[in-house]
Amino acid sequence: MSATETTIAEKMAIIHSPKRPNIDDIIAAVFDDFIELHGDRLYGEDPAMCCGLAYLHGTPVTIIGQRKGKTTEENITANFAMPHPEGYRKALRLAHQAEKFRRPIICFVDTPGAFCGIGAEERGQGEAIARNLYEFMGLRTPVISIVTGEGGSGGALAIAVANEVYMLQNAMYSVISPRGCASILWKDASRELEAAEALHCTALDLYRFGMIEGIIREHNIFKNIRAVLLEAVNRLSAMSGEELRNQRYEKFRKIGVFNENI
Repeated sequence: MSATETTIAEKMAIIHSPKRPNIDDIIAAVFDDFIELHGDRLYGEDPAMCCGLAYLHGTPVTIIGQRKGKTTEENITANFAMPHPEGYRKALRLAHQAEKFRRPIICFVDTPGAFCGIGAEERGQGEAIARNLYEFMGLRTPVISIVTGEGGSGGALAIAVANEVYMLQNAMYSVISPRGCASILWKDASRELEAAEALHCTALDLYRFGMIEGIIREHNIFKNIRAVLLEAVNRLSAMSGEELRNQRYEKFRKIGVFNENI
């Protein structure tokens, strides 16, 4: 798919707008009979990670995604969509449950990155993310991820190791959020637009790099998300568990350009 070009500044304003649909809006518009499940069975619940079961046009699916609020209070409750390790462990618990019952897994990525507070580090944030990367790669059930807003660093990739990855046309996806990049490189978070330009992190950039399967237009956003998911779920569900695992592995092995100097 192609997408109408907007400037980096416009994209940043759009994805940070409180009017932008979040995971709760998408679930309500695209799926039926959603039931949210809680807890990682190890430490506790993380409101920043929304996980549950639903139907997509009659097909049972597992939904996993970061949650952003519409108000300051909602964002504080959801830690501004920055999950703790228990959020990633909850996501992995639901992923293994989906694999057991051969339910497709649908992930919605929208986070500036995983939470880097002391408590999160003490509870194994890095290990939780690494475990998700490792375990998601080997799942024998379809995994589809859609980047709906910010896709920052390993906090995003932890639920984006998928057979197919899509992005909304104004979404961004990178090894670090533009604000984080500016803070590290120039010690000045206000230069995030400059960082975003340098990162080449737009949907069109990543589609041209071959890192995503398609761009979802935001006109009739819910209808378009539903159409993409229906087609992908139907196609991937026809593959065996071994084929799905191998396809996912090969997809990520092909990313990047390497030079060998002997």
